[in-house]
Amino acid sequence: MLERYLTAASTYAHWIDYQFLLIAVLVGFWLIAAEGMMFWLIFKFRARDGRATQYITGEEPRLKRWITIPHILVILCDIVIIVPAILVWYNIKQVMPPADETVRVIGQQWAWSFQQAGPDGVMDTADDIRTVGELHVKINTTYHFELMSRDVVHSFAVPSFRLKQDALPGRTISGWFRPNRVGTYDIQCTQMCGIGHALMAGRIIVETPQDHAAWLLHNSNPAMAEQQALPATSSDGNDGVATMAEVRR
Repeated sequence: MLERYLTAASTYAHWIDYQFLLIAVLVGFWLIAAEGMMFWLIFKFRARDGRATQYITGEEPRLKRWITIPHILVILCDIVIIVPAILVWYNIKQVMPPADETVRVIGQQWAWSFQQAGPDGVMDTADDIRTVGELHVKINTTYHFELMSRDVVHSFAVPSFRLKQDALPGRTISGWFRPNRVGTYDIQCTQMCGIGHALMAGRIIVETPQDHAAWLLHNSNPAMAEQQALPATSSDGNDGVATMAEVRR
């Protein structure tokens, strides 16, 4: 079950993993230090016969140091966390690298549907491919996505890509990802969107360029696919129609 969170299948997945690791290490250190100090003080100053109770105000300089010094160190640790967090956010959410391809992602109760360009490489043309619950993409390709919702708020999440973005009715939200590992990965909705929320799942299939080209030809508009395949006449005399038929087999 945890494998989906351990697999890093996009170029920026490791940036987010390193940020979480940094937070876990620094916060974990202060958790252990604080709890260790608390139990040490409880043990050291436990009630004992013949020893008078000490009443302190906390204003003594020698005691203030126990608050001031850790306070300064915690602030420094916060800076160490915040600076890379801002850089990660900027590089993922604020900067859009040039797109190789664009896909349209539509959420609705309770399914994900997708639209992507066919063999001509242009969106909103006759050979566009529309699928439900399954998105095919090519490895080492930068994709821009146009995310929208037909009804309520959904959240498009691909754990292996470390990708999560809310889909809002009436808005088209842009984002990007670049898959770098062939395989099949879960798509989830991580925003409670109604009674069928738990069933709103899908998958994204990352393919090699050859497999993705074959999938495009097989699933695009047949007339357009044949037109794309005809120029690819092989030197041994096989025409483009035969090539497309072989791909379909």
